[in-house]
Amino acid sequence: MTAAAPPAGAIAGGALPRSAWCWAAFEGFRNPAVVLITIYVFMPYYVQAVAPTPVEGQALAARAHQYAGWAVALTAPLMGLVVDRLGPRKPMLALTVLLMVPLYFSLWFVTRGGPIGPGVFLAIAAAKSMLFAWTEVFHNALLLPAAGGRGPGQTARASGLGLALGNATSVAMLIFVLWAFSLPGTVDWGFVPAEPLFGLDQSANEPARIVGPIVAGSLLVGLALILWGVPDVPPTGERLGSAIGKALGDLKAMVAELKREREAAKFLLARMIYADGKTAILIFSGVLAAGTMGWGTLEMLAYGILMSILAVGGGLLAGWIDPRIGPKRAVLLEIAVTMAILFGMLGARPDRVLWMPVDPLPLFDGPMFTTLPELAFIAAAGLGAISITAAYASSRTLLTQLVRPERAGTFFGLYALSGTATMWLGPMLVAWGTVATQSQQGGFATVLILLGVGFLLLLRVKVPERS
Repeated sequence: MTAAAPPAGAIAGGALPRSAWCWAAFEGFRNPAVVLITIYVFMPYYVQAVAPTPVEGQALAARAHQYAGWAVALTAPLMGLVVDRLGPRKPMLALTVLLMVPLYFSLWFVTRGGPIGPGVFLAIAAAKSMLFAWTEVFHNALLLPAAGGRGPGQTARASGLGLALGNATSVAMLIFVLWAFSLPGTVDWGFVPAEPLFGLDQSANEPARIVGPIVAGSLLVGLALILWGVPDVPPTGERLGSAIGKALGDLKAMVAELKREREAAKFLLARMIYADGKTAILIFSGVLAAGTMGWGTLEMLAYGILMSILAVGGGLLAGWIDPRIGPKRAVLLEIAVTMAILFGMLGARPDRVLWMPVDPLPLFDGPMFTTLPELAFIAAAGLGAISITAAYASSRTLLTQLVRPERAGTFFGLYALSGTATMWLGPMLVAWGTVATQSQQGGFATVLILLGVGFLLLLRVKVPERS
């Protein structure tokens, strides 16, 4: 597959402007909220050490994402269209971040028997997830002014830089928390402090709780950079009521495009279902690991670092496999691999691999991950991280083959809408399955339904040949 010539006005090289770096830096300082709080550190700590049982903890986490998903599905697509009609993005972004900061800081006070009970924590978890999705809308809407109006090439470079900084900052923060708070006192390594920094108490789970204030501070740094360095869109003069009315018309026009591109519409339906499944795996994989394998903050930090690094390989894999077998076959393969990996992880226990009893004794001396079940779980989760990331990348490529180039903008808007319309479905199924079976594995097994339905729907998509 040959690469298309760059569009007119695209800039292939040259230094990115300061505004693009500040825009990307916000993503870099925001994304640790997902990695440290939702996936690898705080929520696993809550499930393992605060909730009455891991099953109840997983059910609460799933309900929080379910409620946030409902709110986002109702507000985010229209919100993006409204802000386009109004003009300025930075005031709404600043307000959203300032609402998030105290929510993340309050996580320091979440302890068993502490001042924040399950009901209040459920509200905090749902609110922070909803607000995080809103920041994506306003932040993405600032990409073009941040790129300086220098063409699609510069815009793509700024967007890629944001993703790279998001991953890099998250890994760096995981490593810092591991080095500064969790490893001290557990290993006799010269480069590791003898005691946790700032006098944190490991027995009180303070290394896990400190990530809340860390993320709160990180969000403020990112907001300061974007307010300082990124120009805003000038006001259009449109009134809010008028903007909402016209945005509703824009939304209807976008949906009407589905009637003209039937294969793309079928793909968006399939993608909406299987993406829900893959997102649910990302959200709850850390919770499953902590509850199933009994890992604490030390192990979860190391696990998060490994998974974050391996996930980068998914994007590289998609770039290699898409042109060789086609993006549709690539997505089907990536979904199938994810399903197989998930099925295997459901049979994991501290003394079992694929439901088969094994010797849980350590295979070697080390601070963590020394047993065969632990190593098998990490290997499976790593392959899952690669396949999930690859599927996200291949899906974007597939959409470009299903629509005419002049309609790509509209359908990527619908692509974003399909990612939010049912983002509550995966968490809802996980919550239902967890409560119904009274097991974390039973809750996670429901994700197989979403992956399977998405796989079958994708089989019906026909990729047209376009000249």
